[in-house]
Amino acid sequence: MLKSILLGGLMSAASVTLAAAQDTSTTYIYDGSFDDAAFSVESAIIGKGLVIDYVSHTGEMLERTRADVGSDVKLFEAADIFVFCSAALSRKVMEADPMNIAHCPYGIFVAERDGKVMIGYRNYPEGPMQKVQALLDDIVNEAIDF
Repeated sequence: MLKSILLGGLMSAASVTLAAAQDTSTTYIYDGSFDDAAFSVESAIIGKGLVIDYVSHTGEMLERTRADVGSDVKLFEAADIFVFCSAALSRKVMEADPMNIAHCPYGIFVAERDGKVMIGYRNYPEGPMQKVQALLDDIVNEAIDF
């Protein structure tokens, strides 16, 4: 009986962990190619008057190092992360709480997996960082409608 209780507790903990992991990002399916989605995200970011600091070619890195780390799993057909910041918004959220520096810079990812292209971003905590999340959601939705 104790074994059943412990196993049930572990399964509940695993379910909570899985649910929490699924809540770490917001993703949207993009109806088009990876290249079109990447162009749309780049255009939407620039259209907001923001500067892209860096584009991380995460999919290429994962594929290039796949054998080196002993894996045969191809995670993405392609995956990029657009890294940028908003001076005005960053100042606002960091004046509210200087430790919001931990969330800067911001990123929007574009990835293709299993024939589906997705665009998304990391979810932020309640409070002032929700202003950043709203900006990211606005950019992503603009990219999807591009």
